[in-house]
Amino acid sequence: MRSARLGVAAIFFLNGFGFASWVVRIPAVQEKLALSEGPLGIALLGAAVGLLISTPLAGWLVARLGSRPVVGVTALLVSLVLLPLALAPTLPLLVMANVAGGATAGALDVSMNAQAVEVEKRYARPIMSSFHAAFSFGGLAGAASGGLVASLGVGVLPHLVGVAALSAVAALAAYRLLLPVSTDATGSGEYASPAFARPTRGLLGLGVISFCVLLGEGAMADWSAVYLRGTLETGPGLAAAGYAAFSLTMAAGRLAGDRLTARLGSTRLVRAGAAVAAGGLGLALATGHPLITLFGFACVGAGFSIVFPIALSAAGRTTGTSAGPAIAAVSTAGYFGFLVGPPAIGFVAEAFGLGAALFIVVILSALIVPLARATDETKPDA
Repeated sequence: MRSARLGVAAIFFLNGFGFASWVVRIPAVQEKLALSEGPLGIALLGAAVGLLISTPLAGWLVARLGSRPVVGVTALLVSLVLLPLALAPTLPLLVMANVAGGATAGALDVSMNAQAVEVEKRYARPIMSSFHAAFSFGGLAGAASGGLVASLGVGVLPHLVGVAALSAVAALAAYRLLLPVSTDATGSGEYASPAFARPTRGLLGLGVISFCVLLGEGAMADWSAVYLRGTLETGPGLAAAGYAAFSLTMAAGRLAGDRLTARLGSTRLVRAGAAVAAGGLGLALATGHPLITLFGFACVGAGFSIVFPIALSAAGRTTGTSAGPAIAAVSTAGYFGFLVGPPAIGFVAEAFGLGAALFIVVILSALIVPLARATDETKPDA
């Protein structure tokens, strides 16, 4: 089990590392193709399309084939898709590369979480949060190393080729440690589990929770610096510190999440996390003070850190369907919130101001509190 846990954690880390390595080079790709913000937004939207298409299909594949082979193939593809992202010479090809990147990332996300659920079942104690901590720290490592490489004048292509090669080799090594196919494959015969999850009350609750929390994460990613710089008129350094505070407390919260879940229980912890996020951000928006705002963004990171991992773990324990389709259903709801939330906040900000628009995150965080019980409801009729 230790080997399997190490292998899954490595896959999570590599996924975060590769994603962040690409994200920090987006400005260079934008400059190379001479794209304004509008066309670049269209290109990046391709990743969202690919992701939303692939997650239900990945759930079906995991149910039929098991999570291990799906993780193995998609981990390699996630590494290799960095190359067309770096090489794309035109906007249409960049859109296509982003669709492919989103599709492979979505499939890997579902399959690696399904494998993580199986490892967690064998540990008989909460460990899901530690895997998501590995993803967060992989993202921090990818962003830091990518920023350093960019500052040294290394081009996008050699940088991402190096990341792809390193990630592919490491993914192959991690694949050898994963649980076998027989762990969660149901095949396609008479006794196969359903390929798509039946929308029980429990899964619907988990989907709404995931929608709320990932919408908040997307809002922090896209609007935290804009709020500090534009609305509160801080300097660029302090503006950048907003998302850094959010990211660091999220990573730290995920490190402690498993111990807290074992001690407090998932329902109580999700309620507490949602309350911390809602209260901290509400205080920040009400005062409009830059330092209190940094504290509020840190509260959102700490509060949200454990919610999505717990929701996925609960989905994977749902009886009546295999882990892959259940995780795919909850993930799709979450990613939908991550994608539609930031534009919706932008539209509201046009009419009422960004400070008022960010209260959407406060309201949705508070909505998680009464829904938290869904993280303990795993029966088919729940």
